[in-house]
Amino acid sequence: MPKKAPRRTAERILEVTLDLFNRFGEPNVSTTLISAELNISPGNLYYHYPAKDELINSLFDRYEKALDELLQAAADVRNVEDAWFFLHTLFELIWQYRFLYRDLNDLLSKNRRLETHFQAVLKDKARAIRAMLDGMSRSGAIRIDVRELEATATSMVVVLTYWLSYEYVRDPRHALEPEAAQQALLRGAHHVLHLLVPYLETAQRTHLLQLAGAYGGQRAP
Repeated sequence: MPKKAPRRTAERILEVTLDLFNRFGEPNVSTTLISAELNISPGNLYYHYPAKDELINSLFDRYEKALDELLQAAADVRNVEDAWFFLHTLFELIWQYRFLYRDLNDLLSKNRRLETHFQAVLKDKARAIRAMLDGMSRSGAIRIDVRELEATATSMVVVLTYWLSYEYVRDPRHALEPEAAQQALLRGAHHVLHLLVPYLETAQRTHLLQLAGAYGGQRAP
């Protein structure tokens, strides 16, 4: 069996950095710690990423690219089942890069590039949510006045953006650990979708409650 080609150092650095940022929070992870975790010299690290901000920006670029691809699926959502899958997949991506959301205010205050790009992320999320609501409305899954659509979409984006912060405040020692992921994501998807309850067609509302019961989302406080 042929041996796998070794991963490039730059790739390994990003993978390890993402893991450390997610585990300990970006402010608590130094380049010295990253070098030690990789068992490479600080000089080797600096050769690939001369500053910590370059690590952050590179990880954010990956997140932004994956998010752009995922948000395109919003236009295909037609009912609660589609919306549940779409939102859960979105939360999975957010979880994968959860350090961005855990330390969001701190990161934006220190990194001008991240500040401007995250504003674009919010706009893209809002645009995708509006497309999702439009598709559900055209299929008859929801009945929502056009005057309420913008505020509803904004509320959904707020929950999407700050759900992990809420989870962290509830249980700082465990909320963002890998074993907590599944329930945290299910609760998040359920609470975003719950904002649509007043607008859901009766059968769709019943189906949402069934989904929440099946996956445990109803246990969220």
